Amino acid sequence: MQPLTGFRDFLPDACAERNYIFAKWREVAGHYGFVEFDGPVLEELDLYKKKSGEEIVRQLYEFVDKGERAVALRPEMTPTLARIVAEQHRQFRKPLKWFSIPQVFRYERPQRGRLREHFQLNCDIIGEEVPESDAELIALVIDVVRAFGFTSQDFVVRISDREFWTELLKLEKVPPDRWEEMLQAIDKSEREPREKTEERLGKLAKPVFEILEKGGESVKLNEIMGNLRMRGLADFAKIDVRIVRGLAYYTGIVFEVFDRAGKFRAIAGGGRYDQLVAQLSDNAVSLPALGFAIGDVVLGEMIRGNATARAQMEKTITSERDVEIYVVVAKEEQRGNAMAAIQQLRDSGYRVDYSLASAKIARQFRLAEQTGARFAIVFGDEWPQVGVKDLTSGKQESVPHDKVPSHLESLREP
Repeated sequence: MQPLTGFRDFLPDACAERNYIFAKWREVAGHYGFVEFDGPVLEELDLYKKKSGEEIVRQLYEFVDKGERAVALRPEMTPTLARIVAEQHRQFRKPLKWFSIPQVFRYERPQRGRLREHFQLNCDIIGEEVPESDAELIALVIDVVRAFGFTSQDFVVRISDREFWTELLKLEKVPPDRWEEMLQAIDKSEREPREKTEERLGKLAKPVFEILEKGGESVKLNEIMGNLRMRGLADFAKIDVRIVRGLAYYTGIVFEVFDRAGKFRAIAGGGRYDQLVAQLSDNAVSLPALGFAIGDVVLGEMIRGNATARAQMEKTITSERDVEIYVVVAKEEQRGNAMAAIQQLRDSGYRVDYSLASAKIARQFRLAEQTGARFAIVFGDEWPQVGVKDLTSGKQESVPHDKVPSHLESLREP
């Protein structure tokens, strides 16, 4: 039997790559003062039907549970965060700077860079409305991607403002109940034939395409770019009003991250959702909010497709998973002493392995090499001396068994 279409098994190598990505995400989020939270993988269906927009709702894994409740596997994390903040925000100093690494589920057509489940990093700032917070969040997403070895030659953040377009919709007297439809058409204009976009937009097509051809800007967008310039990050970003974002709750600044070569779909995306917390609060508490998400699927493909990023990942994974010491039991009567030494070394923080079954010495040394161990410790006829062999140089010494930890430390020193 195979995993379901669009789902993945994580064998050891794949799991190591996933954990490498998670570790980088946590490291960079921590540099920006973000703290980790999590929420349930299952939520009430209404949470998404009301807040995520039609496109997400069509992709929900939904069902009625044994308590006759309509529920869904989370397709994204922002509604869960907004629900938590609406209920618990009084317990925390503002602004909140929270991140999470949820697994999310969407029933869509699997393709390159898109599956029916993936993990993603979500970073959100709650309770701050100044443009500085938008710049801070965009700087964070830039540094998240940079952490994997990518440069401004590899990716760009395209920044837009939904209010730029809503002002046009007001000017053109488009009814508010059609705004989301128009915004969706603008958002898809880059990926669809011009004729289809014109059909979607109707009489709005002419002014929209004039703006798209000339480009657009606003005071807010220029201010954010100025802030990124002060940080030395302006080369990683540009204003591009074609970016609208498909989720219904976005209200202001929005952005997406793309590889410069155009080989992949968006690597990351986010923006402001200043009204979402109030919509989920019984007390109508209003808290400005903004956030982004970056998924592991496209990012993983980018890493594997870039020589520098792949080499960095492989070096880190190898250094973290290789066994440091392999204990060779040359005489079975020494197994008890070997077990005591193994436990002592593990207690001291070494990564130690050995053959669980009795095996010939040559086979044990082959296993040591296969695990990537640097040292082999041989328990045999010389007891209470043991052999300590550097598997890199081939040099072996006899060392009193109780001096092995200090001897290993001396060998590890540069």
